[in-house]
Amino acid sequence: MHRNQVDISKPKGWFAGPWNSNLPISIGFASCGIDDPHKHTQITEVYLVTNGTAELRVEKETLILSPGDMIIIEPGEAHTFISSSPDYFHVVLHVPGYSGEEAQHERSTVTRASLGLV
Repeated sequence: MHRNQVDISKPKGWFAGPWNSNLPISIGFASCGIDDPHKHTQITEVYLVTNGTAELRVEKETLILSPGDMIIIEPGEAHTFISSSPDYFHVVLHVPGYSGEEAQHERSTVTRASLGLV
């Protein structure tokens, strides 16, 4: 058994993944939608919204997320959060899960303009 608890004083973090378990995926959370335009080369990112609302931009489409929504972002799809409500919370899965240097090299920053944002 492996139990972790969210530190809600942090805007985001990780529960478990290859760095602390035998899981082939990474499981994390965010208590706000962070505006950080990027894309992944190999990771599929899955968001499960549990509370609040957020605006998520994927490529040139804006999605409004609310509790019960799940969004799957495929490798190569640029994305960022535009805004979120004060009570927002989501769980995020990275498939496959990477740790350390692998995780840093797997992600690349994109411009806001590439997402159609000024």
